[in-house]
Amino acid sequence: MAKKVSSPALSKSNAAVAKLEKVSKAAAKKVTAARKKAVAAKKTAARTKTAASKKAAKSAQGAVKKASASVAAINARIRIAKARARAAETAAKVAAAKAAAAVKAESDLKKAVKAFTANFKAKQAKAKAKEAAKKARRDATAARKAAARAAKNEKAAAKRAAAKAKAAARKAGKKKPAKKKVAKKKATKKKAKKKAVKSRSAAKKASPKKVAKRNPAAKKKAAKKKVAKKKVAKKKVAKKKVAKKKAPARKKAARKKK
Repeated sequence: MAKKVSSPALSKSNAAVAKLEKVSKAAAKKVTAARKKAVAAKKTAARTKTAASKKAAKSAQGAVKKASASVAAINARIRIAKARARAAETAAKVAAAKAAAAVKAESDLKKAVKAFTANFKAKQAKAKAKEAAKKARRDATAARKAAARAAKNEKAAAKRAAAKAKAAARKAGKKKPAKKKVAKKKATKKKAKKKAVKSRSAAKKASPKKVAKRNPAAKKKAAKKKVAKKKVAKKKVAKKKVAKKKAPARKKAARKKK
């Protein structure tokens, strides 16, 4: 069903139609009354056949005609009023349709804008998520590379440290025997000095009359001293021999120059 519309022009037209319909009903009643009178006057004029009755019948007939004409005029006015009412109703419907169309267009526009903004925001969020994912991947690759570099550097540093430690250990291993030999030589020298000091003090303490018996420990010490002296003498002889060997080489060089 079509929706009912309302407007001031339509209301005015409907009121005029209602008023004219009331007037038309009253005129129709008058027409029926005038017709009844005309029929009665005609019957009396036919029965009496007088001039007065004939005149009354004619006047009654004229009244019927007038009433019928007024009814026809009222009906014409009613038709015009109804046409105006229909026109007002059509105009009101058109206006209502326009208003509804405007409201619908506005709502459709709002919906379209809302959908567009939602779409745009979704695209932006997608682009941002994509960019964030790319950045995360880049950061992850950079972190992996940095970790690999750090591990490589640590490995290289560990290798260098190990090589240094090995080299230091080798040097320490080479130096230790020399130190031990030097320490042994120093110890033998200190022992020899101590023995010499002890023997001197013992000789001073001993009287010329009494001859002290030598202890077996003292004998051993004296034997060690002799062995040490022999070693020193051997070293001196070796040095002398080396010096003698060098002399002929110098002479040969002098001969060559000549």
